[in-house]
Amino acid sequence: MTTLAPDLQRTRTLEPAPALLRVENLRVGFVRDGAVAPVVRGISFNLEQGRCLAIVGESGSGKSVTARTLVGLTGAGARVEADRLELDGRELQGLRPRQWQRVRGAQIGFVLQDALVSLDQFRTVGAEVDEPLRLHRRGSRDERRRRVLEVLRDVGIPDPDLCARQRPYELSGGLRQRALIATALALDPRLVIADEPTTALDVTVQAQVLDLLAQTKQRGKAVLLISHDLSVVARLADEVCVMRAGEVVEHGAAQDVLNRPQHEYTRALLDAVPSERTKGTRLSPTPRRRPVPATVPSGGPRRALLTASGLVKSFRGPDGVDRTVVDDVSFELFPAQTLGIVGESGSGKTTTARLALAMLEPDAGEVRLDGAPWTRASRAARRPSRRRVGVVYQDPLSSFDPRWDVARILGDALRTGPDGGGDLRGRSRELLELVGMGEEHLGRSPLHLSGGQRQRVAIARALAPRPDVIVCDEPVSALDVSVQAQVLDLLTDLQEELGVAYLFISHDLGVIHHMCDRVLVMKDGRVVEEGDADDMFTDPQAPYTRRLLASLPRLTRDHDLHDPRPHDHQERRPMTAPHTAVDHPGTAPVGRR
Repeated sequence: MTTLAPDLQRTRTLEPAPALLRVENLRVGFVRDGAVAPVVRGISFNLEQGRCLAIVGESGSGKSVTARTLVGLTGAGARVEADRLELDGRELQGLRPRQWQRVRGAQIGFVLQDALVSLDQFRTVGAEVDEPLRLHRRGSRDERRRRVLEVLRDVGIPDPDLCARQRPYELSGGLRQRALIATALALDPRLVIADEPTTALDVTVQAQVLDLLAQTKQRGKAVLLISHDLSVVARLADEVCVMRAGEVVEHGAAQDVLNRPQHEYTRALLDAVPSERTKGTRLSPTPRRRPVPATVPSGGPRRALLTASGLVKSFRGPDGVDRTVVDDVSFELFPAQTLGIVGESGSGKTTTARLALAMLEPDAGEVRLDGAPWTRASRAARRPSRRRVGVVYQDPLSSFDPRWDVARILGDALRTGPDGGGDLRGRSRELLELVGMGEEHLGRSPLHLSGGQRQRVAIARALAPRPDVIVCDEPVSALDVSVQAQVLDLLTDLQEELGVAYLFISHDLGVIHHMCDRVLVMKDGRVVEEGDADDMFTDPQAPYTRRLLASLPRLTRDHDLHDPRPHDHQERRPMTAPHTAVDHPGTAPVGRR
């Protein structure tokens, strides 16, 4: 038998304990038209107990396929190969479905991105969280019920007993995501794979979830985090693995990758993160569209386009109790201005947006459009002005008719505009050009478009009737950071060109600060603070606003501390002249800040 040299023997004894998860040369492809299309191209990493590895990259980079492969959910037609794919020394390749079922939940907890799809809409949340406990025979019915309520409380659900009796469709997006995380943590697995676990969450709940994952790590569990939010990654990860087109382009300690990135792709991802340092700059390397004169005057007094006064709205819950979700909310939105509304899940911001769209009738108060009744008008009276208020939703795919192609989606919207019919295809082509797409997309189904392309089509549809106001309800929360940057730059360019006003709903405070002129902060249905965006972020007055900002995960790079100038592609947006003394005191400069 070969004898090791003394120094090699010493090295062997000083090696760290084996990693909980070992991945070596993982390749994943899918069979298409008789050939295997590679998606993951030979990636390798180890993950030890008590540590967090974050995998970041754009949509299509292979990060989510990697995560699903590690729990045996790669999908039909997949071809998975690896030199090593081990969990605690056990080879995972070749496991049969029944064996995977014993691994999932008990040894590996898996948190998916889309809670609405992942949770059974016909079962209560309590039944969903109880399922892994029941399948793995953990405790009596009473013990399982106590564990369900405990884990729901741990993930920040304010009324776990009520939530356990509700169905997923009765919950807000943030509550659904928290319920999904609770399902993954119910059995306290040794490895937690979290695929975009905070995408739909507001900053305070996001902080709770990140704290929970951090506590999980501190208890000796391993966490594999998949995220496009680099500020979230900075808060939790020990190591970062950057993927592009199925390959790892950079891998190292989190502080090194995020503060001193070596690869140009990593640097581009970091530059695309919206924050206070990016305000007035472009986020993406795409060039600015050539500006055209705005459709609103650049000086003098203006009248508000959209005015909300004393809005009140209540809903009856499954327990028969009426709950007020919007309570005495008022605001004004002026031409070419962006008014942001922020708040935690359940704060009433989306209901406020639906009231502004006249999709809901307020119990009290009203919304006026350009000084005329809007929510108090009859449906017939609103019809001629309906085209003046557009909307862009968080999930454009669910708002499209799945049977229609892009040409029909845009053509239908164009018919509601001031020009009615005419050359619908030609005008649809012009709309796509306006949002950076081409005529070749007209014949495509939204199912065959990327997430960023679908959101661009949604923006084009909102622009088709030539609106004065567009309500943007979480328009970029489901997009990866580089596509988000493109969409935010697009919205800014369109506002400069067309003079459209935005009512911008978002849980992402970085996006709000980057985009908005004024901000409305909501809590429990009420407005707790309103003011200039810069003032609010630098000197918040309400304790709740200060708490929101304190919960915001921040990404600070070394160059931010030494060089405040924008990078090459981040040109400064043109600043307009300040308002004169005759301007309305609640307005901001026309154009972009």
